[in-house]
Amino acid sequence: MPILNGTMVSGLGPLLDIWVGASQPRIAALRQAGQTPPNPVRVRALLDTGASGTCIDDQVIAQLSLTPTGVIPIHTPSTSGTPQSCLQYDVGIIVDNPQVHVVRFTLPIIAAALRHQGIEALIGRDVLDDTTLFYNGPNQSFSWSL
Repeated sequence: MPILNGTMVSGLGPLLDIWVGASQPRIAALRQAGQTPPNPVRVRALLDTGASGTCIDDQVIAQLSLTPTGVIPIHTPSTSGTPQSCLQYDVGIIVDNPQVHVVRFTLPIIAAALRHQGIEALIGRDVLDDTTLFYNGPNQSFSWSL
């Protein structure tokens, strides 16, 4: 398994840049219709063990002109026990840097407003459950085995 090593960003945690694009089935459908698929968008992502699902900023989803695949109820610390309905989309995610190259198509994600937090994606346990994450707080570093 490839291993990505990184340094924590003060106040935010384990961040990395990923690429988010249309899912493989969406790309195939667009090409079959004679249309050009949208280019993937580079985003800043937080590895978040507290998130059960992966979330992508709604402005990134708008850039990709994606169509919702459904609605999903989510709980957050601010929902006070009442779930909030969020749109769900299928995307493709690419981790591509000098250390690793991993492509993951198709991944159902939740659209959420994240930019105000200094990130555009949360990589949740739906992805992390298939990987190994070592969070070294005292050393302010992390290793993510994909």
